[in-house]
Amino acid sequence: MGNPLDFSGKTVLVVGGSSGIGNGIARAFLDNGAEVHVWGTRASPADYDPAEGSDLSGLHYAQVDVSDRNAVETLEPSFSKLDVLVLSQGIVIYRRGEFDGGGFRRVIEVNLNSLMDCSLKFYDMLKASKGSLITVSSTAAFHSTKGNPAYNASKTGAMGLTRTLAEAWAGEGIRVNGIAPGLVDTKLTKVTTANPERLKATLENIPAGRLGLPSDMAGVALFLASPLSAYVYGQSIPVDGGLIL
Repeated sequence: MGNPLDFSGKTVLVVGGSSGIGNGIARAFLDNGAEVHVWGTRASPADYDPAEGSDLSGLHYAQVDVSDRNAVETLEPSFSKLDVLVLSQGIVIYRRGEFDGGGFRRVIEVNLNSLMDCSLKFYDMLKASKGSLITVSSTAAFHSTKGNPAYNASKTGAMGLTRTLAEAWAGEGIRVNGIAPGLVDTKLTKVTTANPERLKATLENIPAGRLGLPSDMAGVALFLASPLSAYVYGQSIPVDGGLIL
């Protein structure tokens, strides 16, 4: 048996792969031989700062606003086949911005509705390749997050969508699974990681004693897209250092 984590000859798209967790996942697939495409929100790779967790070298980049269903549906991808689709897009609005109707809907559009839009967009390609679809939700789906109702609802919804699409598409040869990260040090979580008191309190609740890294999530993504997980369907794996135990 060859290396089950060798993705040579495979095509991967990571939506939200321009920074943070998505970028870590994209780079892991690239390092393991895949041709990797990423979608982001900015006009070009030059608009991303490596200091914010963005390394787009070797990746094929496209600007796509996934909150706009029409933009997703009408985009002509630069690839003709797809073996792995990773849906890592996500936003959060702090300072009670999600208690505003507009803010709530904005988060839901990106974190939940666009998952379905992207899944449908590439359904035919994934069916043809007998490919893998991987969502990125959050361990927030397992508990309340009192300041962020839209983030919580969207991530809980993402887990439900993952198991439902897994059941619906298993017969088509598409395996659907997910990753539920705990607290990962990215620009999205600076409200906690950059606050010494909040960070100290959080670390006390993580048995592993450290924050998660994008590379921690990437390892699980490689597993879920590989033959090693051939009999795993509809699962969202918490990758959180034991935070929700």
